[in-house]
Amino acid sequence: MKKTLWLLAMFTFASTGMVFSQGAPDYTGGMKVKLNEDGTKYFRIISWAQFWAQHNSDRPLDANGNEQSDLDFSIRRARVLMYAQLNKKFLILTHFGLNSLNGDNLSPTGKGDSAQLFFHDVWGEYTVYKDYISIGGGLHYWNGISRANNQSTLNMMTLDNTRQAWATIGLSDQFARHMGVYFKGKFGKLQYRLAINDAITNNLQASAVPVNGGDAIYSGRRLLGSKEAGRTYAGYFDFNFFDQESNFLPYKVGTYLGGKRVFNVGAGFFLHPKGAVTANNFGILEGQDVAIFAVDAFYDAPIGDNGSAITAYGLFQTNDYGDNYTLGQTYETGNMFHAHVGYVIPTQKSTKIQPYLHYTNRSIDAINDNANQFGIGANAYFSGHHSKLTLEYQNTKYGNNDSVGTVTLQAMIYL
Repeated sequence: MKKTLWLLAMFTFASTGMVFSQGAPDYTGGMKVKLNEDGTKYFRIISWAQFWAQHNSDRPLDANGNEQSDLDFSIRRARVLMYAQLNKKFLILTHFGLNSLNGDNLSPTGKGDSAQLFFHDVWGEYTVYKDYISIGGGLHYWNGISRANNQSTLNMMTLDNTRQAWATIGLSDQFARHMGVYFKGKFGKLQYRLAINDAITNNLQASAVPVNGGDAIYSGRRLLGSKEAGRTYAGYFDFNFFDQESNFLPYKVGTYLGGKRVFNVGAGFFLHPKGAVTANNFGILEGQDVAIFAVDAFYDAPIGDNGSAITAYGLFQTNDYGDNYTLGQTYETGNMFHAHVGYVIPTQKSTKIQPYLHYTNRSIDAINDNANQFGIGANAYFSGHHSKLTLEYQNTKYGNNDSVGTVTLQAMIYL
């Protein structure tokens, strides 16, 4: 830990000195093309990439029983998002890219599964009445449960989102996106999003078979049919006490770096009737409802007029995936608490330094034990979120397993 703290301190000092001397260009809106004189018809393109260098001395042996390198390089995300409006009532959005590309999943000619671009979002939206209600449909990210389950990957404060906050990835959706219809809008300071979706058939447990008298598996649609177990329902509501956040797009901001004064309290849910399946002692399949509920709070505000700011987030989430459900060390029936806090160090310079802490505790019914994760890190913002470096140490302990520590350096650019 002492070594990690020293690395973080050196990172903060080096980043500050380097960029203070070079300065950083202002970002003026990116690639937005007006299709008429007043700009009501337009399209915009956003592109971003995140490169990781990660050190982990506790990596397991590879498939051949060989030790793996402690240092690993990867493209964590490479994305392109485009949206357009022909007028204020119509919006279309497409979003494609790839994730977690590294030396283990690269292929000789780039034709392997991991190297392929795929659509994350493809949806259209129609504004029914002012800001009160809009309706849309397609492969979308208008999720329920929590702010973290709607997190943008452009402006996270921590190195990455809390993995368990994306509570349905690969279980009922494709990479946190469902195929369905959604409704969104706001009434005064209250914003809402609701969705009715199809669950996917070929999920992470597409070949799993429930054991007689055993634990639940998440295969309701595949084993019970789409009529009985094919629908999911989700919603999230948040009250904006101070500055109003935009709900034009579904992606929630991780930190404003003091650019807004925001205090929101939210609550949400996800329901998948008979999404989980068990087999009784006679092998007869029985569906179990998947139900996830959460409450959260988000605060982001400047402190004084010297450039400092604070960001804080807290989340409590209950997860019921069925009796004693577990999948790897990612999904479990039980409860979760997560919190993170960050502080922008006072400066009048263009570069901002933001140290932060995060902590997650999960209670796991299947093992009657807990999983804990602690992280400490720092961001160096050269031009806001458009150009930044992040260094984070993370320590994770699952049940009675040995704790695992990783150190990750991320470089991010988005236009």
